[in-house]
Amino acid sequence: MRTFTFFQRVSTAFRNHDSHFKLLLLCTTVTVSGGGLLAYGDAVAASEAALVTEKKKVVVLGTGWAGTSFLKNLNNPKYDVHVVSPRNYFTFTPLLPSVTCGTIEARSIVEPVRNIFRKKKGDFQFTEAECLKIDAANRKVYCRTNISENEKEFVVDYDYLIIAVGANVNTFNTPGVVENCHFLKEVEDAQKIRRTVIDCFEKASLPGLSEEERKRVLHFAIVGGGPTGVEFAASLHDFVNEDLVKLYPGIKDLVKITLLEAGDHILSMFDKRITAFAEDKFRRDGIDVKTGSMVVKVSEKEISTKSLKNGGEIATIPYGMAVWSTGIGTRPFIKDFMTQIGQINRRAVATDEWLRVEGTDNVYALGDCATINQRKVMEDISAIFKMADTDNSGTLTIKEFQAALEDICDRYPQVGLYLKSNQMRNIADLLKESKGDVQKESIELNIEELKTLLSKVDSQMKFLPATAQVASQQGTYLAKCFNRMEDCEKNPEGPLRFRGEGRHRFKPFRYRHLGQFAPLGGEQTAAQLPGDWVSIGQSSQWLWYSVYASKQVSWRTRALVITDWTRRFIFGRDSSQI
Repeated sequence: MRTFTFFQRVSTAFRNHDSHFKLLLLCTTVTVSGGGLLAYGDAVAASEAALVTEKKKVVVLGTGWAGTSFLKNLNNPKYDVHVVSPRNYFTFTPLLPSVTCGTIEARSIVEPVRNIFRKKKGDFQFTEAECLKIDAANRKVYCRTNISENEKEFVVDYDYLIIAVGANVNTFNTPGVVENCHFLKEVEDAQKIRRTVIDCFEKASLPGLSEEERKRVLHFAIVGGGPTGVEFAASLHDFVNEDLVKLYPGIKDLVKITLLEAGDHILSMFDKRITAFAEDKFRRDGIDVKTGSMVVKVSEKEISTKSLKNGGEIATIPYGMAVWSTGIGTRPFIKDFMTQIGQINRRAVATDEWLRVEGTDNVYALGDCATINQRKVMEDISAIFKMADTDNSGTLTIKEFQAALEDICDRYPQVGLYLKSNQMRNIADLLKESKGDVQKESIELNIEELKTLLSKVDSQMKFLPATAQVASQQGTYLAKCFNRMEDCEKNPEGPLRFRGEGRHRFKPFRYRHLGQFAPLGGEQTAAQLPGDWVSIGQSSQWLWYSVYASKQVSWRTRALVITDWTRRFIFGRDSSQI
């Protein structure tokens, strides 16, 4: 007992006066071993502490396409990664319309976030919470968690912040939309729509209802003629005509599907051939397509529309279920963040070509919540001319321009697009357009002639669409930049800085369009692929199956999706409300 008390006292004294004991230990070590054992525990601890402090803390907001793609491709163990999102899973959003009609189960298109980085090297942490505010000046993120109905707010510090929170549904402040319409952004939305569709059929089957009321209940209105609205309309039509009519034969002739679009055509972002085919097919299938109809109000049982073709005529449409799919809006804390950094009256956060938020050094934004501000050639034309004029002669020869062309095209992709759209093979063709058909060795341009020559180049600039494909590529690009951050600090690989010294660390982000699909029902899909190639029919449907199966984030979800498709072919769609 005395021995224990003695060691307990020594331990307490060591904790309270550790510096004195360490000095005593050091002197004893030097006396006994002549300094041979000076590498004692403090040195090891200091070394470990140095390693820990070397890690930069990366906070990722969101687990959608952009955030998940970043996490999947981040392979540098020198980062301490903290993921914050109100959902602890990733959703394969292109298949949400299939969930609404029982073709695919919800669990088949979601993957737990922890599964994605479970086997990765490095420190990864996930917190299920929503972001309330970003304090860019102090590098802090204010969050709140609602787990088990216990609200708790906390603060997360960061060295680098990745904003990948997506966007809200844009209601355009239309009265009644939030209270009466369904949205299709999350897996919970798809499940709710599925239950409501079955509820409408069950309600219409109740005795005592008038035929007019049954028609209203079985009238499904879809607002928005974009890819999501069109695919949902097609999926619902197939669900009704291939499955539900067998279960509710007495009311099958009362079902009506209406697609409302404010523009002149549905699928306006697709090739005109696809747009024409889709509109014609929907008419043949009995889907009522109303173009030029802007929704101005939604009540509990009626939708009010304003015709943009017939002098603004107002019409009311009774409905049983309404789905709103008309674009994206900005989240409240993103608006607050944009105000902090001086980006006012914008739809999305403005970033440079490296996805870094303009006005910050360590904040990146990608996906639907951000847009890239591509710098214009004409803004830097003087700096470009000065950099390319290596002999300071005041004119540019074709040799000088050609030497700088690669860096110019890397920094300003619209130059390459302009050359391609005008079928110009190289810079000589561009110069000949200005100087005429003369010997290329004698072609020279002064700065005013260069301005005239490149005056139309910036017209090739286009904003990237808010799609899963763009967000995924941005996440992959940014992860690769973070993987090579240290190497590129020492050996930059980007284009020349026309307004500064040296080169940029990385090559700027470049979106590569791989094509887009528009399922139109009846095992027919429209595909628009690179090279202006358009395919419509069952062959495109099978291409859609193969692409969407291969793009799943895990083998688990890939197997489940294929199993669901197989089950649907054999047994039909699931018409239960579960």
